[in-house]
Amino acid sequence: MTYQAPVRDYVFLLRDVLQLDRHANLPAFADASMDTVEAILEEAGKFTSEVLAPLNPVGDKEGCTWSPDFTVRTPTGFKEAYAQLVEAGWPALGADPAFGGQGLPHVVNVAFSEMSSSANMAFSMYPGLTHGAYSAIHVGGSPEQKALYLPKLASGHWAGTMNLTEPHCGTDLGLLRTKAVPQADGTYKITGQKIWISGGEQDLTPNIVHLVLARIEGAPAGVRGISLFIVPKFIPDANGEPGERNSVKCLGLEEKMGIHGNATCVISHEEATGWLVGEENQGLKLMFVMMNEARLGVGLQGIAQAEAAYQAAAEFAKERLQGRSLTGPKNPDGPADPIIVHPDVRRMLLDSRALIEGGRAFMAWTALHGDLAHASEDEAVRQKGRDYMALMTPVVKAFLTDRGFKVCSDAMQVHGGSGFTEHFPASQYLRDVRIALIYEGTNGVQALDLVGRKLAADGGRAVMSFFAELDAFVAENEGDPGLKPFVEGLARAKGELQEATMWLMQNGLANPDNAGAASTDYLQLFGLTALAYMWAMMAKAAQAKIAEGDKDPLYERKLTVGRYYVERILPETGGHLAKLKTGADLMMKLPAEAF
Repeated sequence: MTYQAPVRDYVFLLRDVLQLDRHANLPAFADASMDTVEAILEEAGKFTSEVLAPLNPVGDKEGCTWSPDFTVRTPTGFKEAYAQLVEAGWPALGADPAFGGQGLPHVVNVAFSEMSSSANMAFSMYPGLTHGAYSAIHVGGSPEQKALYLPKLASGHWAGTMNLTEPHCGTDLGLLRTKAVPQADGTYKITGQKIWISGGEQDLTPNIVHLVLARIEGAPAGVRGISLFIVPKFIPDANGEPGERNSVKCLGLEEKMGIHGNATCVISHEEATGWLVGEENQGLKLMFVMMNEARLGVGLQGIAQAEAAYQAAAEFAKERLQGRSLTGPKNPDGPADPIIVHPDVRRMLLDSRALIEGGRAFMAWTALHGDLAHASEDEAVRQKGRDYMALMTPVVKAFLTDRGFKVCSDAMQVHGGSGFTEHFPASQYLRDVRIALIYEGTNGVQALDLVGRKLAADGGRAVMSFFAELDAFVAENEGDPGLKPFVEGLARAKGELQEATMWLMQNGLANPDNAGAASTDYLQLFGLTALAYMWAMMAKAAQAKIAEGDKDPLYERKLTVGRYYVERILPETGGHLAKLKTGADLMMKLPAEAF
């Protein structure tokens, strides 16, 4: 099975649905004409399918190798592929031109990132985390730090990591113990142990820039006393090249269920030299720049693995002969029919496709709002972009990974017993994607973030803006007979989401456990509604292309898959609404010792 990048699907999304060319008047979009973007997508598809995809099973089987000198060797072929990645300029796609980047909108980078992650999730994490480190320094670093580190991080010549988790604390970062002691020369000595550091040591780049959360001696307890530090593996010399080895060591690698090709490290800082980023005790705010970017990237991983798994399952279903169609033989000259004739196999494949294509649109739509938050000349558009990025980030992360895991599980089911063996790729996709529901804040934490912080922010401005946008789309298109099922489905789901929101506002404040108990169902309801909106927009764009006389079969297929989403998946919203309204009483009734 050979991974085929969804180039045509992205062209449809960016050109016909999101209409990227509408923003051509903005400086940030000046170099992102659809002709240019289409050429980039074509090359991205070739690179990811021809260079990265063949290394995916290699990385899974070999994994990374730790040596007693505290170094790590990545799987065969990774180093050469990474050199090709940097040489071709892929890491610099969305980076600031002031630091050697190409300055393209992030929504274009999302397309490449999805293809890269589908082709080889473990490999793509190395440049993905580097871009997160780049973003945090870009926002909070001093001019000197930016000049030294950003060109090397933007190009991918150096790598970056995020050092948060410690053996005793993960999500609750207020408990961290890593300490920073100020030195006379303005540096700090960083001491502590960090775990689960993706890409914490590797042989791909000559230097690694660790961004480390630590507490300066005497700082307040809890999250108010956390600072952020740059701790490079090699301290840059006067020419900005790797110099003296810092006292940062990889003590070992985690043995993991999946993503074997990515080095997940235990990192020890032993009075390592670090430089403060931004102000003292403001580290968490800066790290959230990196964490929020990572959360969107993890949502993207859910879609990416789902796409690869779906492709493998669809190919298998068309080739595997087993049984006969219920309506008579479809392969009369053969001993049996291919399993794709069976309705239940088609159910799994169509569930998958509807979630992937809707999720991809949701990801791109959110990324475009993030671009407009920075690039638009209209303050109202910028504010809406900021609001949507904050509101949608937990939904993108949790909903797309939950559903991505389901798609990978269904892909294994389509493969039957073959999928449970290592002769077929279904097992790797399922194992690799599972971490996406956990890291960068578990999906339960994302749901709590959504109902506990994001809904109420600025008096509920973001969610009210989203409701108003859905209402406007329904009002504008309810008279279109071709869009009737999409508009009606969207209106119904929006009504249920609004009812759930009001229930939370009325019952969550009175008893916070009600909000906690409802949070996961609320997030699922939100995600289903968001995808209903994406499918309605895609259906409108597809219908318009058909009306123009465009014969591309993609448009009719979009309408069919979109109808399937509305009729077979979207009705789940009613179940989530009913469950969340039961509140927390039964959930909290049993004493802890009864579990």
